[in-house]
Amino acid sequence: MTGKNINNNINSAIPDGEAFYAQSNGSAHTFHIPVMGTGFTVDTPVRVAKYGISSVISIGDDILIENMRRHYCGLYNRPYTHIDSSEEDARARRITAYLDLVDELVTEQSDALRQQSFVPGSDIVRYYELLPDCPLKRDYLNMLAAEKPEDRKEMQNALRQKAIPGSIDVNIMTKLDRDMYRDGKKLPAQYALAMSGLRGYARSTLNSSIVLSAGVNRRLFAYLAEFEDFFPVDGNLPKKKIVIKVSDYRSAILQGRLLARHGLWISEFRIESGLNCGGHAFASKGALMGPILEEFLQNREALTDQLFQEYKKVLAKLGRKCSAPLPIVFTAQGGLGTHSEHKFLMKYYKLKSVGWGTPFLLVPETTNVDDEHLRKLITAGECEVSLSDNSPLGVPFWNLKTSASEEVRKERIRQGKPGSPCMRGYLRVDTEFSKLPICKASRAYQKSKIRQLNQEVMPDELREALIEGVIAKACICVDLAGGANLKNNIESSANTAVCCGPSIASFSKISTLEEMLDHIYGRKSLAFVGERHHMFITELRLYIEYLRNEIKKASQGLLDRTSKYFAEFKQQLSDGIEYYQKLSKKFEFKERDKFLRDLKELKEELKNIFADTILPKPKAVQANLGHRA
Repeated sequence: MTGKNINNNINSAIPDGEAFYAQSNGSAHTFHIPVMGTGFTVDTPVRVAKYGISSVISIGDDILIENMRRHYCGLYNRPYTHIDSSEEDARARRITAYLDLVDELVTEQSDALRQQSFVPGSDIVRYYELLPDCPLKRDYLNMLAAEKPEDRKEMQNALRQKAIPGSIDVNIMTKLDRDMYRDGKKLPAQYALAMSGLRGYARSTLNSSIVLSAGVNRRLFAYLAEFEDFFPVDGNLPKKKIVIKVSDYRSAILQGRLLARHGLWISEFRIESGLNCGGHAFASKGALMGPILEEFLQNREALTDQLFQEYKKVLAKLGRKCSAPLPIVFTAQGGLGTHSEHKFLMKYYKLKSVGWGTPFLLVPETTNVDDEHLRKLITAGECEVSLSDNSPLGVPFWNLKTSASEEVRKERIRQGKPGSPCMRGYLRVDTEFSKLPICKASRAYQKSKIRQLNQEVMPDELREALIEGVIAKACICVDLAGGANLKNNIESSANTAVCCGPSIASFSKISTLEEMLDHIYGRKSLAFVGERHHMFITELRLYIEYLRNEIKKASQGLLDRTSKYFAEFKQQLSDGIEYYQKLSKKFEFKERDKFLRDLKELKEELKNIFADTILPKPKAVQANLGHRA
């Protein structure tokens, strides 16, 4: 659906939205904590799931996961048997063992919570006090108001049964699926990174969701169908549900159909802003979050029906029955910072949940950030957070510029030894200089690449720019686990990298869980630093800046893009601005005027974006880049 077609659909009032606050599947909370790095949310369920809060664990770093299992076995007096990396199927077994432990701990915490008395300071009181305004919260308030002790006791018993823990979900970046080698020989496909990670989750006791991000991996999608837990039982949702993180509607259809062909149902589409979130930023070609959400809103029934027609045919061939489509829910995340934004996304776009990531980095009881980097995050402004070239994957990556990881990277460059020792190897995907894959952040790769660039004939300015791109790559495999290693006393010499999103600049203090949830649900507001723009405005500004930088790179011969590509990009942004102008009529009056002023300013900025820039012809760009593109 084009931007103009989407604009024509903004013609109805915002629904009451009450039903969207009362979740039918699980906790009554209307937010979730997305995956952040490899270490920031690796144990978040152990910290907050008992309060009904859902969160997502990265299972990318099995070394960190094994260390965390040892840590929690010691903390909770559990027996621990080390799984060495040299053992058969070690990665999958480590992941299964850790997830089983987390499941066990959360179950025990939740059982203990339900046994508690409703007295101030108890976990069960905290569970209900943290909830948003919803039927379950009103049941709790009615219990408090009950005058007869026997009525209050009966209501408390009912509330205990309804105190459901949050979901313990896991994330796999589908493209991080490099094949593994032993003694120089490639192992079978099932031992690849994502494949073994999936197997580790599939064999766990968890009844939750796997969040697949970063696009299509056909062999991984096919492998899902080898595990019974991903199939429905008697027409009910599977024990393990599939969540696909997408940045547009077309991707949802593509991935949904690919999975349906294996008899697999997507239970949730998680729509993420292309640029307005932390970690890797999968920028679209100018498609903005608002219009994308609108397209899902207008087409969700058609999407469900289209996927079900293919799904039921495959199930029939597999000898499985499914007479009606299973539920599909829609969630979103990326760049939120206010209750007003949260409420609007929930109500207007009819979402089940909205992800809040970066702000929770300042809530120590929920995430792993060491003390040094908590202080740095508190003082971080827009200048301290950048959309960088740090990722070896070649994807834009949000990075705290004052982190220890960045300081070490720059110090190595100053010493004339750019690049990192490759300790984990999860991002070893390049074979330009070696038969076996190596990582672009490694010292071996950067040394070889710089030598190659210095030997080639090219303008000095171009060479410097290309070398700068090489040495920008950082070891995010190890360093994104730094916060967890330091906070849990696993490794005292870790150098932390922080993949916070740009919204961190608005938050200026360490918060308790109560304070952050009060902020999300509009009971109280955390004070912001400086002027904060609406999340849609911030994303639009980021895209304009991104487009400007891409144009600059193309003009320098660093990027192979045509004028047509940039024109289409600009048109998408223009359509998005038109959409937002109409959407603003649904906003509360106090935020509408500022939103429109910001929108007008950015519209003018976009209008002049090609001024004084001459793009080279595509062939000239290709000649400059050669095989380096």
